[in-house]
Amino acid sequence: MPSLQLSQLIDTESPDAVWHEIQVILGLISAEFDVASVAAAWETAVSLYSGSYPGYQACNTPYHDLNHVADVFLALTRFIHGAVLLGYPLSERSIVISLVAAIFHDSGLIQTLEDTEGTGAKYLAEHDRRSMERMETFCRSAGWSDSDIEAGRFLIGCTDLNNDVAAISHPSSEIEQLGGLLAAADLIAQMADRVYLEKLLFLYHEFKEGGIGDYTSERDLLQRTAGFYDMVIQRLAPVERMVDRCARRHFAARWQLDINLYAEAVVRQMLYLQDVLRKPGDPRDHLRRQDIVNRVNAFYDGASAPNSLPH
Repeated sequence: MPSLQLSQLIDTESPDAVWHEIQVILGLISAEFDVASVAAAWETAVSLYSGSYPGYQACNTPYHDLNHVADVFLALTRFIHGAVLLGYPLSERSIVISLVAAIFHDSGLIQTLEDTEGTGAKYLAEHDRRSMERMETFCRSAGWSDSDIEAGRFLIGCTDLNNDVAAISHPSSEIEQLGGLLAAADLIAQMADRVYLEKLLFLYHEFKEGGIGDYTSERDLLQRTAGFYDMVIQRLAPVERMVDRCARRHFAARWQLDINLYAEAVVRQMLYLQDVLRKPGDPRDHLRRQDIVNRVNAFYDGASAPNSLPH
């Protein structure tokens, strides 16, 4: 077992800590890496999710929040670093486009100030399109070309579980590879989260409001998560070997750990889930991290969810 776990490396609940680590990794990719576009996108996202961006409310989807975006942003950067070390021909421009796409990939769930009904979860079924539009607004203001914006739209589309990534027309082979890495980062980062199982209770309510799936309760979602894990394994099969090699190469170079900490964290979570489901009674009684069960109960108590996050 490694001396460190994934959650101990970086405080992903701190936007500043995440950005500092991103800068370190991009500097390892190239000492001359121009981080300006990525920095501007991250600053925009932090402002958007916090409610300080003009015309928009703060994020009110506790599962699809800024912490999730940070996890995906960081995971993709790590995978890209490993890919570069392994010799994959990824240009700096394509890397920038993919990182900006990661930052905006769930931004379609943020509501405008005028949109006061429910939460952003109501947009789950269409949030990929809305996220593409939010990203395009940012990219147009930054002077991006049509081709770069189209590549960004393709990359966000790779995170849509309803899409067959292999069937989507891709702008180039390197954007296609980055799309596979982003799709993997989106799924693996959330499942590797130390409080993934607890956060699933929030996800049930987001799914319910968004009309996603046929889950009947928080408990039902927990019990069916093992099946979701199997689906993830199947969906990521085409890029599984590449992702594993990239992750291992990154952690070896950055932290001197010869292991894929993401895979190790996901396995640990699934074993934890199996243990919880084997115990008698309500599985939620065994999910104690960050007091999330009580936070869920408080957040969704009443006829409708409030438009602010619980703390």
